[in-house]
Amino acid sequence: QVQLVESGGGLVQAGGSLRLSCAASGGTFSRYVMGWFRQAPGKERDFVAAISWSGGGTYYADSVKGRFTISRDNAKNTVYLQMNSLKPEDTAVYYCAAHFGSVIGTTMALYPYWGQGTQVTVSS
Repeated sequence: QVQLVESGGGLVQAGGSLRLSCAASGGTFSRYVMGWFRQAPGKERDFVAAISWSGGGTYYADSVKGRFTISRDNAKNTVYLQMNSLKPEDTAVYYCAAHFGSVIGTTMALYPYWGQGTQVTVSS
């Protein structure tokens, strides 16, 4: 069983940056594809970014491409989401997710393990 704990959320002005972290425990972290999703108030949870086991493969939603960077440190069992040039529409609860497989997927159903989420609020 994998446990995921997100941190690093907060309030930031538009144009600012934040780095989210997701610490994993209870599994072989280096064998999990890791993903970030977000859910804005009143909206569905959407895919943001995902990264392969080694970190050599990444995939981003069009809405964050060029602004967000996903990375991982397998020695620390941690995945990161560096968010730059933040916009008010990036405001959401951000969730970390994991699945034991090789597909760098964008659908929630692929990921059986989820964290509790961290709030990111971008003011205009």
